[in-house]
Amino acid sequence: MKIVLLDAKTLGDDVDLSVFKQFGTFEAFDTTSPEQCVEHIGDAKIILTNKVVISKKIMDECPNLGLICVTATGMNNVDLEYAKSKGITVKNVAGYSTASVAQTTFTLALYLIGQSAYYDHYVKSGEWVKSQIFTHIDRPFSEIKDKTWGIIGLGTIGKEVAKIASAFGAKVIYFSASGANNDRHYEKVSLEQIMTQSDIVSIHAPLNDKTKGLIGEEQLHLMKQGALLLNLGRGGIVDEDALVKAIDVHGIYAGFDVLAIEPMQANHPLLHVKHPERLCITPHVAWASKEARAELVRLVGENIKDFLGQ
Repeated sequence: MKIVLLDAKTLGDDVDLSVFKQFGTFEAFDTTSPEQCVEHIGDAKIILTNKVVISKKIMDECPNLGLICVTATGMNNVDLEYAKSKGITVKNVAGYSTASVAQTTFTLALYLIGQSAYYDHYVKSGEWVKSQIFTHIDRPFSEIKDKTWGIIGLGTIGKEVAKIASAFGAKVIYFSASGANNDRHYEKVSLEQIMTQSDIVSIHAPLNDKTKGLIGEEQLHLMKQGALLLNLGRGGIVDEDALVKAIDVHGIYAGFDVLAIEPMQANHPLLHVKHPERLCITPHVAWASKEARAELVRLVGENIKDFLGQ
């Protein structure tokens, strides 16, 4: 049996992929362009893809295909209905990155709330050496304690963030875009209340018809001056052009791990904010701690075993 991983580079060079060799002949490609997809898959029975799109055309041209393993939770890169019609099984992985995403949420929050970039630069530039006193507090920072932390998307990750925010002493409120999430431990509020009441808003929702463009200029304008917006969900939930104005004019702070188009496009407006100290962007890495990626590979292996009846 032939197993092919189409975009190994998205999993990192430090992940052990040898688990897949037990199932047959295993081949891994660092990347696969749309033009290379059919060639790379060939007569494989099982393929692994993170972001490579598996369309109707590709499935038709790869008749031996029986299992598509998505090395992520979202499956929008696979034509699920057509796969089902052809008897091709599609399996994803969920829950592997909860701790990693929650940790990155607080990495971004603490970096911005604590004015870490400013103080790190102050010391490394040699300015502290010149100081006449032992400390330097020219850039005030705040505590999470007694602040209101609003969560958009109280799923598994959102609940983990709520638990940690509570441990910091924050009051947690939440908004459910789907209306499906209900949790007696935290107050459920409207989107308007989340935006007006929160000192910190973190997004942990998927991108769908109910969340696309959810946070636009109107919602950003409702936020308190100096409030913090974190997006650890999906790009496209926040209007990025409106965010630039909110940062520069309204004084909003923002920590983003996701953008509407990835990788980031040249001359993206967020690269040209007038107040870069209010912004921290990471390149979609929140899911990708070493431990999370190892667990991801393990769970994909379990999906293959399940498919093979082992």
